[in-house]
Amino acid sequence: MKYGIRKPSLKKSIAARTSLKRFVRHNLGIKAPRGYGWLTNPKKAVYNRVYNKTSVSLFKLLKKFLPF
Repeated sequence: MKYGIRKPSLKKSIAARTSLKRFVRHNLGIKAPRGYGWLTNPKKAVYNRVYNKTSVSLFKLLKKFLPF
């Protein structure tokens, strides 16, 4: 489990936005509503909830400290 600042990965963020699985889901409309992760994959939902509460995005930190 990661604590503290997350290191952004350009490669992973591009891969997530251009994956075949995402393309198919969005075009066919087979998406569960927000918050339904508990039903589709409870173990992953718990992990993601803890991960997001214990780590901080580098971009959020920059946005907080820079004036623009």
